[in-house]
Order: sequence, then structure tokens, then C-alpha cells
Amino acid sequence: MMEKFMEAFANISGNIGNFIYTWILAGLLIATGIYFTIRTGFVQIKLLPEAIKVIMEKKHNSGISSFQALMISTASRVGTGNIVGVALAIGTGGPGAVFWMWILAIIGSASAFIESTLAQIYKIKDKEDGFRGGPAYYIQTALKSRPLGILFSIFLIACFAYGFNALQAFNIGDSLRYYFPNYSNSIAPIVLGLVLAILTGITIYGGVKRIGFITSGIVPIMAIAYIGLGFFITIKNINLLPDVIKSIFTEAFNFKAIFGGGVGAFTSSCVMQGIKRGLFSNEAGMGSAPNAAATADVSHPVKQGLVQMFSVFIDTIFICSTTAMILLCSGVSEGTGIGFVQNAVKANVGEIGIHFISIAIFLFAFSSLIGNYCYAEANVKFIKDNKVVLNIFRATCLIMIFLGTQMSLSAAWNLADLLMAGMAIINIIAILLLGGISIRCLKDYIKQKKEGKEPVFKAKDIGLSDTECWK
Repeated sequence: MMEKFMEAFANISGNIGNFIYTWILAGLLIATGIYFTIRTGFVQIKLLPEAIKVIMEKKHNSGISSFQALMISTASRVGTGNIVGVALAIGTGGPGAVFWMWILAIIGSASAFIESTLAQIYKIKDKEDGFRGGPAYYIQTALKSRPLGILFSIFLIACFAYGFNALQAFNIGDSLRYYFPNYSNSIAPIVLGLVLAILTGITIYGGVKRIGFITSGIVPIMAIAYIGLGFFITIKNINLLPDVIKSIFTEAFNFKAIFGGGVGAFTSSCVMQGIKRGLFSNEAGMGSAPNAAATADVSHPVKQGLVQMFSVFIDTIFICSTTAMILLCSGVSEGTGIGFVQNAVKANVGEIGIHFISIAIFLFAFSSLIGNYCYAEANVKFIKDNKVVLNIFRATCLIMIFLGTQMSLSAAWNLADLLMAGMAIINIIAILLLGGISIRCLKDYIKQKKEGKEPVFKAKDIGLSDTECWK
């Protein structure tokens, strides 16, 4: 009975998701990214060195540091989507999907800058002497619409606390099939679900500062190790690299393959797979990373906008590209999802490679679980800042993580895609309406830099009077 329900749910959610991505979200994401790239004067290129410099700054007064906020957002971005998602994109859409993931990251990073700068401008003080904020907060304050802010919060909570966290838990379980061939019909999913729920509970009950501390340890170590593995496999198969690069670009523009089969073929084409998996991975313009950006303690909102912009590059240009090179340079074409990655690594470094990928999946996914929770908590507090409500919410999050280890592949991915599309559409509309505020803030930052000053933000300098933390 449960299997039939999951199959029906996967089919319905998949069809709805394909329609939204094909006819609404893809165009919105690309157009918005191009628009803000032009409006900001190619901020993602011109101020990239400044972003790297800002990352190393210490926190200004209270809250968490810019680096810790970066690690929380990167923890959410850098998850199983960087490994399994890329494998699914290439397996379904071909090598050309990688090119469209790159394009979405480059132009989308301008949108990431805008939304994270807005989150910093409209952040508020919380009861724990830190900060919180995000799209719901700037929608309520700047657009004067609490109902729309609440709607966004509901989508984000459903997406991150339930959809994405169920998916991350599922992917951890999926990586264990190598060790437990009869995984689905064994007690392993239940044991794994309990372990994940307990570990996540210990972490999230420690608050945002504990989350920032843990993610700032896990994320950099695993990212460097994973990129190192990808570099080794690429160098080992360097003779294949020219053909791999050629296939990425030629397949990206193989319009006969893309459009020749009509709408049905287009939804599984390299373009749509690159956009869907790229958005899931880097979250640019989606409205999630601003929730982490708002927690940082910086002297000027633009600083955290630049840092979150750089996080998109870390996610897609570095880590997703690493997975792509591992798969395309391995000479292996067998397997789907995590099995594809495991086979590719095993072919190049032997059995130990499978163990490494399993550990990487676990750590990346676990860091995503707690990063995702951090986003959702800020939005629960936006709707109702009450300790009882928060504790009930935490319990439901842990239950969903437990259930996620027992879901089906298509149901887990389709649920995450559908919820992600809903929140992304609301946030894109909001930042298109409010983007001018971030651009004025950017001009103020550049002006102070040119004057030889360390930029310090005052809301009145750009004509704002409705901010809580920048009087």
C-alpha cells in the first residue's frame, strides 16, 4: 500500500514540478540573474577578490562571524545535491547539463548577492543576543506584506525542514546499499533514521552558535578532501579531459537533442536538468541562504552579500564540477545516483573510494540537515516566536529525518523540487521589487572603499528608516 502511494505521489509531483520548472521558474531564474548581473555591474566578477577578503574578517560585535554564516549556508548548499544531484543530472540530461549548472551559478550569484544583502539590511535582534532574518523579514518590512512573508516561511519550512531533510536522509541511506544489498527490506533504514535523528537533535538544541561551530569544522575539511579526490581522478585520466570538456560544451548546445522530442524531451534535457539540479545545489535566488546571511555580524550588509555570493562559486564551480569530472573522466557509465558515483570512484581508486564517498555523503548530508534546520527555525520564529511551538517543530523535523531514510528515490527528489520551486518564485518576485535597495547599499559600500574608509553602514545614508539594526 505504501509503495503504491509513493509511486502515485512521485508521478503527480513530478508532472507538476516539470511544468513549473519548464514554463515558469527556468525563465525567471535566468532573467533575474542576468538583470542583477547588469544592474550591479557584474558584481560577481568585479568584487570576487573583495568577497574572499571579507570572509576572513572577525565578527563586528555580537552574533556569529561572517565565516561561520558562510559555513552555515555552505553546509546547506554543499550536500548530497553536489554528488547525487550532479550524477542524476548527467545521467538524465547528459554532459551538457554541467554547462547549464555553471551558467546558472555565474549569473545566479548576482541574485544571491542581492537577496543576502537585503537579509542583512532587514535583520532583527533575537532573544539570544544574535540576529535572524531572511526573505520573510524583508518581505514583511520592505514590501509591507506579512501574509506574503508567512506564505514564504511556510514554503521554506516545508521545503527545508521536511522536503530537503527527508531527501538528505534518503541519500545517506542510499549510499549504504553497497554494504547492505537487501537494505530496503532490512532493519538498516530504521537504525539509520534513529541515529540521524539523535545526532541532529543534539546539534539543533544547541542553537545557531553550535550549528555554526560544527559546520565550520565539517564543511571545509570534507570539501577540500572531496576536491582533492576529484583532482586525483582527473589527473589520472588526463588523456580523457579534452573529450570531456568538448562533450560538456557540444552537448549543452545540441538543440536537436534538446528540442527534437518536444516538451516531454525538454523536461529531461540537459538544460532543465542543469537548472533543476543547479538550483537544488547552489540555491541562488531561492531565498534560503539569506536566512544564514542575516545571522552574521558585519559592519556593512554588502560584506555578507559578497560572502554569500562566493558561496555559490564554492558549491557549483568547485564541488559540483568535482563530481562532474569524477564521473566524466572515470570511463564508467554504469549506475544511477549514488551508485554511479561509487562505481566511478571505485574504478579509479579501488574499494577505498567507495568508503570515502559513503563518508562524504554522510558528512555532507549531516551538515545539510543542520544547516537546513537553521533556515527553517528562523522562519518558524517569524510566524510565531514561542518556545513551545519551536520545540514541537524540532520534534517534527527529527521525525521527518527518520522517515526520510525509508522514502523512494523519485518521491524524495520530486517533493524537494516542488517545494523548492514554490519558495523560489515568491523570493524572486520579492527581490525584483526590492533589488534597488541592495544596489544603493552596494554603491554606498564602493563609495566608502574609494574614500579609503572601512565601510560602515547607516540606513539613513541610502534613504532607509525601517531597519532595526542599522540606525
